[in-house]
Amino acid sequence: MKIRAGFRIGYECQHDTAMLLVLNIHPSRRADLLTDQVLSFDRPIEARGYLDSFGNACSRIVAPPGLTTISTEFEIYDDGMPDPVPQNAFQHDIKDLPDDVLVFLLGSRYCDTDRLADFAWKTFSATPLGWPRVQAILDFVHNHITFNYQNADPLRTAFGGFTDRTGVCRDFAHLAIALCRCMNIPARYCTGYLGDIGVPVDVNPMDFSAWVQVYLGGRWNTVDARHNKPRIGRILMATGRDATDVALSTAFGPAVLSCFEVTTEEIPASA
Repeated sequence: MKIRAGFRIGYECQHDTAMLLVLNIHPSRRADLLTDQVLSFDRPIEARGYLDSFGNACSRIVAPPGLTTISTEFEIYDDGMPDPVPQNAFQHDIKDLPDDVLVFLLGSRYCDTDRLADFAWKTFSATPLGWPRVQAILDFVHNHITFNYQNADPLRTAFGGFTDRTGVCRDFAHLAIALCRCMNIPARYCTGYLGDIGVPVDVNPMDFSAWVQVYLGGRWNTVDARHNKPRIGRILMATGRDATDVALSTAFGPAVLSCFEVTTEEIPASA
């Protein structure tokens, strides 16, 4: 299956403003590209790429005063298969986890595990270890939070999503991550493209999506508390502890988002 994806994002800056961008697809997906995926700027801007500590492909720029538009469009191959369900994946003892996975057991800015630990152990300690416990957490989050674009809040933490019971995909992801970590299951935040492939078309404008990866059975496994069912055509951009680590842009000065368009669509086989 072939997918066409891209975006057009504009920022209005008052002065020369240094910015960090996490807008490229993840290095693990670059081998699937059918066309180049590069960031384009509508003004003369020099971008320097680097890999962050989580292995994400990032860019550094200095945006000049005024409106700067960043865009990309690419085609990518996808196997067209739904997310695998690791039904037999086992949960590791903490002592057996790889060193680089341990950070995904700790609380972070948006995943305030200290405020959810008591609830998590009371609610999920009787569930079987491994995948059944993860599925129980996903079921709870999926049923506990109501999706509503109008209730998006960039300051809401996992505990905030737990108490407000409303939000967007990042709120589902943060709460699921925090509850998994409370139960000693490493979990990390993912961001990327997820189009309406194999499902009814969403009437809301296209956006980037957030989901989760849990470490079970010696590997990272994709799960999604918002949809709570396997999906087709995910294109990973970045992973991190929470939304802080994978922010689309981090501006070191005033920068107002002035336009935001994301596209993801399956290319018909006849094309």
